Amino acid sequence: METNIGSTDRTVRLVAGVILAALGLANFAGVVELGYTVALIAIVVGGVLVGTALTRMCLIYRILGVDTCPAR
Repeated sequence: METNIGSTDRTVRLVAGVILAALGLANFAGVVELGYTVALIAIVVGGVLVGTALTRMCLIYRILGVDTCPAR
């Protein structure tokens, strides 16, 4: 599978994904008050961002024809 996520995009996805997932988990630990639904959405979106960063492939980018990798 060909990658379509460049290094800057990958770093942003990793950082944002970890922050979102941590906020969602912090809600369930009682550290912050986001609400159950918002916390679940944060965990799912964070997980997707981390997953796409680790695989360096984004399905939505593929569908839209976007490629943030440097010229090959």
